[in-house]
Formats: sequence, structure tokens, C-alpha cells
Amino acid sequence: MSTNKKSSKTVTVEQIYSPSRRPAEQRATLIGLGLNKLHRTATLEDTPSVRGMIAKVQHLVRVVDEA
Repeated sequence: MSTNKKSSKTVTVEQIYSPSRRPAEQRATLIGLGLNKLHRTATLEDTPSVRGMIAKVQHLVRVVDEA
């Protein structure tokens, strides 16, 4: 049995608020998600770790698409 299954599920997030005047951890989380400027989008693999990162900065981003 192979435990390396490729997930075809993705989630697209868009940064809608600036990270200025926010803690450094939140700014680093946005960079980890591939976001660093307003209205930039990133399509990421839908994993629990990515969902956790989105939850940490849910007030700065919005989920555009879940496929």
C-alpha cells in the first residue's frame, strides 16, 4: 500500500487586508501562504496545515475557491 497519495483538492485564497500593524507571526504566515500584497491570490493544496495557516490569518484573507 502506498501512503503517498496526491490530493487533487486545492484552495484559492486572496489577501484582502494589509499585514501592517499586525504581529510578525501573521506577516510570516501570509508569506508562507504565498501572499504578500493586497489582492494577490494563491492556489494551494488543501491540507490540514494549509487550513491551519488560513485560520491563523482569517481576518486578512478570504477563501475564493475550494476545488
